[in-house]
Amino acid sequence: GALFRIFISFKERHSYEGRKMSKTSKAKLSKDDITVIFVLGGPGSGKGTQCAKMVEDFGFLHLSAGDLLREEQKRPGSEFGGLIQDYIKNGKIVPSDITIALLYKAMIENDCDRVLIDGFPREMHQALQFEDEVVEPASILYFECTEEVMLERLLKRGETSGRIDDNIESITKRFKTFIETSYPVVEHYKKLNKVHTISCTDSVDVVYSKVKPICEGLLKSKV
Repeated sequence: GALFRIFISFKERHSYEGRKMSKTSKAKLSKDDITVIFVLGGPGSGKGTQCAKMVEDFGFLHLSAGDLLREEQKRPGSEFGGLIQDYIKNGKIVPSDITIALLYKAMIENDCDRVLIDGFPREMHQALQFEDEVVEPASILYFECTEEVMLERLLKRGETSGRIDDNIESITKRFKTFIETSYPVVEHYKKLNKVHTISCTDSVDVVYSKVKPICEGLLKSKV
């Protein structure tokens, strides 16, 4: 897409000391120099809340694919604003080129070697394209939660969030999308022994008590 071509040229104009951005490799970032963790789970599973705690304790850059898309949607003059709004409202997955371009742009601009990507990838094509064009993930945190608990949380959040997808119709579509297209991503990475599954029906602090040692282990292995 047009947006992705813009950011590809942006990538080619920038290089950063200490990062192995090989011109012979399709992947522009080296997994030896940057730790990317995909944070997955159904809508309302608490991904954002847990990411905020990981940022505080470990200095991660937290990128929410959904937030980046909503920001682009609202950006004055955005070529893709209407398209993004339509996809989000209907619980559909925004085209990969747009999402990956926004994520890569944010990674380069923030220049951080520890990155949490929240709510991405949402389908296998996205996962493989991100690995091919950006970098392989070091690990996947999968927050497991019952549909009943997630629905209750989202409807409560919808009272104050102002998000167009925090309503019962959109939520139902998002659940369906997650099960049909996003969960296979989790299964794919399980086969590669990269998934840490965490039950998130407990309190925020109890859930984080399980998350924190996983992060410590991942980062220690990179030292």
